[in-house]
Amino acid sequence: MNRKIISFAVSGLVLIVIGLSCKKSISDRTASAPALNPSNQDLGAGNWRTVLLSRPDTFAVAAPAATNTPGYLADLNEIKGYQKNLSSGDQERIQYWNAGGVLRWNEIMRGLVAKYNLPPYQNPDGTYPIPSSANPFAYPLFPFANPPYAARAYAYVSAAQYDALVACWHYKQLYNRPRPYAVDSTIQVKGVKTTLPSYPSEAAVLAGVTAEMMKLLFPDEIANIQQLAQQQELAAIESGAAARSDISAGEALGRQVAQQFIARGRTDRAGAAVGNPAIWAGFVTQTQATGQIPWSSLELPARPPMLPLFGKVLPFLFDTNTVVTLRPGPPPSTSSDEMKSQTQQVYNYVKNPSRDNMGVVQYWADGVGTYTPSGHWDDIAAEDFIPRNFSEVRWARNMALLNMALMDAGIVCWNTKYFYFNPRPTQMNPAIKTLTGIPNFPSYISGHSTFSGAAATILGHLIPERAGVYNTLAQQASMSRVIGGIHYPIDCSTGLVVGQNVGNYAIQRATSDGAEQ
Repeated sequence: MNRKIISFAVSGLVLIVIGLSCKKSISDRTASAPALNPSNQDLGAGNWRTVLLSRPDTFAVAAPAATNTPGYLADLNEIKGYQKNLSSGDQERIQYWNAGGVLRWNEIMRGLVAKYNLPPYQNPDGTYPIPSSANPFAYPLFPFANPPYAARAYAYVSAAQYDALVACWHYKQLYNRPRPYAVDSTIQVKGVKTTLPSYPSEAAVLAGVTAEMMKLLFPDEIANIQQLAQQQELAAIESGAAARSDISAGEALGRQVAQQFIARGRTDRAGAAVGNPAIWAGFVTQTQATGQIPWSSLELPARPPMLPLFGKVLPFLFDTNTVVTLRPGPPPSTSSDEMKSQTQQVYNYVKNPSRDNMGVVQYWADGVGTYTPSGHWDDIAAEDFIPRNFSEVRWARNMALLNMALMDAGIVCWNTKYFYFNPRPTQMNPAIKTLTGIPNFPSYISGHSTFSGAAATILGHLIPERAGVYNTLAQQASMSRVIGGIHYPIDCSTGLVVGQNVGNYAIQRATSDGAEQ
């Protein structure tokens, strides 16, 4: 299988990379995204299968007041008061959030991951400090949003948003309160006019659930996120899409749903993933006992391995026993001729890199200070979702499927990495100089390949006409790690297969969640 990936036509991949690398930044590309205009409102989404909620009505939402009551009439007057004096900034805020809350919050998340994806500097004594959620404002800031952490963060937010919107749709259908502009024709429609019921507000549900999740994932950003949540809610009122009472009910529902995910997140074993010196040393001893060369950090001073116990974190799509069954067989022995051949293939790529190969490597680098491989696939998905006119709840469902697959792929990948503790090509042959940095964790299997295999598999199911493109991109991402000198071919070919196997679990969920009936 490793021979197949090596023989893949790198020159063919470059054409895609060049096209993508010339695009503008995320914010530039989507800043003027059109207002959400669903081809299907998915009115039955309140019956879709949720991730953690046992029922969509797990949290009660009181019936709204009638539209002819004094309280609701005051809500309408508030909207008209805002619309009478909208500034250009108000208009821009409405336009921004009209593109969809799931899209915008995912963009915000990617920005936060990039901001916090910074490894700490060493202490004077050569040790490294570890970020602490108990004291997130002290150096090093919490979190260090490395690839495993980021994949988990994207998954938790996306899954919580999905469950919250399924509950929201349940109550929309139950109460069927019309949009404010349908009640009062003098209220302007600042966006796309829709017959989707307004109570509770989907914008406020997203604002509430996301703001609450940030307390767990990015505690330094709580105040900033709360301001963004308030802006989203205000935009919904100013646009005529929601009344104040719609907002209040929606935010309360979203925050309640988030508590279920926060409780899970506090007990999913991610907090212990960093390990300790005894555990780190144990990996070396165990690997040496099998006669293999153990991985070692090439940083000076040596940095502890990245989240060595992340492979024990609780997945979303299957149980922890399945993680073990998804773990592939071993890599070639470090003393074998096959390992020498694998290492030589890597050296052959890096000793005289072509301009095209360097472009491939840089496009897929996703290293320090970026939104990580998971965020890269979220970016690809978001741009493909925009023109397909999904409803807000379907956006949430699709992003949840993608990000749960990415998180679980990371869990299986990290479980494999620390089970075999295999050295990287640069360790086996110091003459290998990578075209990008050297990740501070074992080689087998490739994280990029595993993430990409999972993402391409579920995205190909969600948008079948793009399946071939996603598979090509996944092979491209995988191959970038070989030609960049970071991974052996077998790390990447095996990682793709493992990722595809994880992605198939996401497809199983997609075909049984009620959204495709």
